[in-house]
Amino acid sequence: MIRHRLAELIRQALLAAQAAGDLPRFDLPADMSVERPQKEGVGDLTTTLPLKMARAARMPPLKIADAIVKHLPKSDFLGLVDVAPPGFINVTLSDEWIARQVETIIAAGETFGNVDLGKGKRVQVEYVSANPTGPLSVGSGRNAVLGDSVANILQRAGYQVQREFYINDAGTQVSYFSESLFARYAQALGKSDEQVPENGYHGDYMVELGRQLAQEVGDRYLTIPRADALREVGEWGRRKVLDSYREDLELIGVRFDNWFSERTLYESGLFDRLLAILKKNGYTVERDGAIWFASKNLGEDKDNVIVRSGGRGPTYFASDIAYHYNKFVERGFDYVIDVWGADHQGHVSRVKTAIAAFGVDPNRLTVLLYQLVTVKRGGQVVRMSRRKGEIISLREVVDEVGADAVRYFLLARSADAQMDFDLELAKEQSAENPVYYIQYAHARIASILRNAGTLADGTGDVSLLRSEPELTLIRKMLELPEVIEKAATNLEPHHVPHYALELAGVFHTFYKQCRVLS
Repeated sequence: MIRHRLAELIRQALLAAQAAGDLPRFDLPADMSVERPQKEGVGDLTTTLPLKMARAARMPPLKIADAIVKHLPKSDFLGLVDVAPPGFINVTLSDEWIARQVETIIAAGETFGNVDLGKGKRVQVEYVSANPTGPLSVGSGRNAVLGDSVANILQRAGYQVQREFYINDAGTQVSYFSESLFARYAQALGKSDEQVPENGYHGDYMVELGRQLAQEVGDRYLTIPRADALREVGEWGRRKVLDSYREDLELIGVRFDNWFSERTLYESGLFDRLLAILKKNGYTVERDGAIWFASKNLGEDKDNVIVRSGGRGPTYFASDIAYHYNKFVERGFDYVIDVWGADHQGHVSRVKTAIAAFGVDPNRLTVLLYQLVTVKRGGQVVRMSRRKGEIISLREVVDEVGADAVRYFLLARSADAQMDFDLELAKEQSAENPVYYIQYAHARIASILRNAGTLADGTGDVSLLRSEPELTLIRKMLELPEVIEKAATNLEPHHVPHYALELAGVFHTFYKQCRVLS
């Protein structure tokens, strides 16, 4: 990566300047930071190192900058090297070197942009993980796109990545779902006395599921004990909903390596084994008939219940502890990334405290929190409430605006920023719609390649690439490895769609100003 190459040259220049007596001896910073300049027209790369070293060197920043430039080794990529007040070094890359990079990009093919941050370390990214109780919302879609994009970026950054969907199938919401579906099933068979529980699921989709079940099995579940019927009805509904999740997520290109059931944490005995370990190590206390995780001993404000009193079973927090034990200890991931809604923010420190209790460095867990999505149509907010049936599902939005638009808009803002999803803008065929603008660039490129026919590799003369639009386009392409590195380091996938929009803009300018085919 060109920034790293320049940083190494600057390090060599500093050592040479010290050896020559042009700079005093002092400890050089570990990070020879080189960045893209914020202002246009000052070069391709810049560094503020002279400003940062002024105190240690006891010299004015401009004199430090002059010394660095004086001793900067020659390199084929260096064009103009300029010193600017109060202590910047600005570098413009050589036009000849820029042109030659076309050959490098072509040779790399689909691997162009890859970086080796991960060194093959194993990372699990867990995302979506919605309760299997109804259609995926647009909010779950944002979770899906964030998680999938993070996984893609980490793969391009040299990590081994596993993508996982955690099936929340052991909580009270699943019981409400089973009771709601049973009521709709019975109603479909004419049993009007069966009602959906107040805390149940009232959406129209439940009516349709009830009808489907009645058509498949007739009155079978009205003739067996209710407890058995609820269990079997719930399992049937769970399968149906998860199948719909797979279909909906594949529409936007989201797939998983593993679907992990919460129930298996208990059915396999994992939770009991973990509870015994926590007890042995003094991390549990029994109080008021419940078992508590001794969070206060590890710096939390209060202890947290993991097994309820009165035989009501483990809590959601208990499942989280067991699940992360499975990830880190039993499956041995080096790092884990969970994508959660911002309403779970208060839960993050508890989980990190818990994994520390079984000997895992909490820094190996990162929780990527995302804010809500507001869907609008014609300036009016479209309400989303799965419980009451007033829901606009992810599938509806994909059907209306297309998969590319859904992925782009759900990813285009930082995860910690709330977002408005404007359905009308997403369908607009103009430069105001970034998706259309990018797709139009792709269409133009495809047209060029189609009209050009078969091109022989290695027969082009890159020295002919001299015009400003051509060189600007190559410069923008060369930024891709830096975009991948930044997005992977900070877990900020929104940098990728921003880059795509910038690249499309530069390409459109090139297309208008340069003859591509005669």
